[in-house]
Amino acid sequence: MAVTRPRTAGSADTGLIAVNRQAPDIVGTTLDGSAFLLSELRGRPVVINFWGPSCVPCRTEFPLLARELARHAEQGLAVVGVLTGDPPDLAGAFIARYGATWPTVTDPNKGIKAAYRVVARPQSFFIDRAGILRSIQIGEMLDADFERQFTAIAG
Repeated sequence: MAVTRPRTAGSADTGLIAVNRQAPDIVGTTLDGSAFLLSELRGRPVVINFWGPSCVPCRTEFPLLARELARHAEQGLAVVGVLTGDPPDLAGAFIARYGATWPTVTDPNKGIKAAYRVVARPQSFFIDRAGILRSIQIGEMLDADFERQFTAIAG
C-alpha cells in the first residue's frame, strides 16, 4: 500500500520533475486568497510561469503571456503564475497595473519552486491536457519560443 503525505498550501508533489512525465500538482493560495489546485486544470493546456515583479525579464515577458492567453482562449489555454522572490503586495500592485487575468499562486515555503526545480526567473513549464510536462523555458520567452512550445501542448 502506498503512503501519501497530505499536501498543504504552497506545496507540490515531490516526484521528480521531468519532460514527458506528469507535472507535479500544485496546491496553494492565490494572491487574492483563493484556493488553487493545478490538477483542476486537467484537460486544458497550461503554462506555469515562475516570476516576480522585480525581475526585469519577467516584466518584459508579462505582456506576451497576456497576449497569448487571449489569442489561444478558444483552445482553453490556462496561464498560472507562481510568485518567486518578491513579496505578494508588490506582485499584486504589478498585476493590478497590467490587468493580468490569470491566477498567481504564492510560494511562501518555496515548496513549489523546489518541486519544479526552478533555477531562474522567469521560468515557464508547458503542460499538456493530460497533465504531462512537455517543455521548459528558462529565461524570457519570445513570441517564437511560446508558439513552438504551445504547439506541443495544444493538441
